[in-house]
Amino acid sequence: MTTSSPSDRAFSLDGSELRVLTINGGSSSIKFALFEAGYPPKRCLAGAIERIGLADTILRAAGSDFPDVKQPLAASSLSEAIAELLDWLDGIGELRRVSAVGHRLVHGGSFYTEPQMVTAELIEDLQKASTFAPAHLPSEIRIIQALDRRLTGVPQIVCFDTAFHRDLPEAAYLLPIPRRYQTLGVRRYGFHGLSYASLIDAFERLAGTSAAQGRIILAHLGSGASMAAVHGGRSVDTTMGLTPSGGLVMGTRTGDIDPGVGPRLARRRPAATPLTAAC
Repeated sequence: MTTSSPSDRAFSLDGSELRVLTINGGSSSIKFALFEAGYPPKRCLAGAIERIGLADTILRAAGSDFPDVKQPLAASSLSEAIAELLDWLDGIGELRRVSAVGHRLVHGGSFYTEPQMVTAELIEDLQKASTFAPAHLPSEIRIIQALDRRLTGVPQIVCFDTAFHRDLPEAAYLLPIPRRYQTLGVRRYGFHGLSYASLIDAFERLAGTSAAQGRIILAHLGSGASMAAVHGGRSVDTTMGLTPSGGLVMGTRTGDIDPGVGPRLARRRPAATPLTAAC
């Protein structure tokens, strides 16, 4: 994993031309955006590759200085999809401007609660943490590795959805099981943290600092869904637990469910009906 410094090709450009590429990778989609480097950053292009691995994989993109794009892709895997995306960015002259890449990662495990520069050690730790989020982290790691191969020397930074909940009080993060299991990392972590941080920032702009520092209930509602209680800008409780599968009912996840349901269905379901679970 090479992450020493941005490539010369990026920093040979004028500062106003530099771009930060942000990636939000899932198991079947990749969302992306390009921002002009600076503070505050200005988004100049955003889009997504959707339905990766299916016959109708598609690239969508739009930006203030770009025509809207909607084109099919022949990408049968996540690796092929990220390669297609980089080829497309290269074709419109934007890839050479990328001076840094930022990733949203679902889980930092027990190791990380702050944004991190990608290193070989980080990748190794993330692979260990993949058991916490097997539907998300492995694909996110593959995207990081594919970008490293194509954008050699360009730094990559990862931000964790679990980090927002790093200060959960003990009463919130403990699970009702023997304490010895905490040494295995079994606890409530909480997710959708980047979404919650963005909501807090937006709420502060609309209602002021005093209101944003008060007691707030936030909801992240989509295919994945959760809620969080926030006080003083910090998470004090949340519905998701050890993995992104718990809490509220979601698009393909049951959320919290009575533990007696599984054994009962295993005993009573028709023999020809397999019992499966999506997570």
